[in-house]
Amino acid sequence: MSFISQSTTLLPGDLILTGTGGTTTAMKRGDVVEVEIVGIGILRNPVA
Repeated sequence: MSFISQSTTLLPGDLILTGTGGTTTAMKRGDVVEVEIVGIGILRNPVA
């Protein structure tokens, strides 16, 4: 965030997308996307 904010103004609600390392495949129906925050929990969303 420090590096990015040197060249652009970050505002509340801005998203910073960093991409993904390695090989990926397209999501498909039936896949489940999970996001975990330690100490808070896991959010699971099925791909429809």
